[in-house]
Amino acid sequence: MNSLLKEKYGALPIIEAMIFSSENPITIEKIANILEIKKEDVEEIIKILMQEYNYNDMRGIEIKEVDGGYFFRTKIPYAPFIRKIVMGKESDLSKSAMETLAIIAYKQPITRAEVEHIRGVDSSNPIRSLLEKKLIKIMGRKDVPGRPHVYGTTKEFLKAFGLKDLSELPNIREIKEIIKEPQLKLLGDEDENKSTENNS
Repeated sequence: MNSLLKEKYGALPIIEAMIFSSENPITIEKIANILEIKKEDVEEIIKILMQEYNYNDMRGIEIKEVDGGYFFRTKIPYAPFIRKIVMGKESDLSKSAMETLAIIAYKQPITRAEVEHIRGVDSSNPIRSLLEKKLIKIMGRKDVPGRPHVYGTTKEFLKAFGLKDLSELPNIREIKEIIKEPQLKLLGDEDENKSTENNS
């Protein structure tokens, strides 16, 4: 075993680096297998790291659990400043896309026709935009005439909104407050209205 791991807490900076450098949320099992240490020790060290980052007002980042894995993200109050650096105007997520995403998140699996029935307007552009962002995915087909696609959210959706799983979705009142915002900067894509203009 690596000399850095002779003591349990010697793995702490290594695990910190692994979470930081991992492109996708990394699981306790994967960390334990790579370092050849107990999962219980990894879990304990991650709790220590979360205590250091998540509850320290002098830290601008935190560790979040998503779908059984862990990753670093910018703390929510500081996210708008970071988006200005790495995204820009073209990363806006429109109000209609947010409405569509909220419906899919709460009603999944759901067809485009069902989304449009709830919204009262055509939703092909917002659905296409959300698919391109990988916030939603095709989960299969509904067993009705025409066998339309049904849509659901993805791991990227959980990661983008900092959710551990779908049980942490905000309540309806909170969703309504989010949708009231003219635009939400998220990931990176052109406003769907530009797509509509290009297609007209």
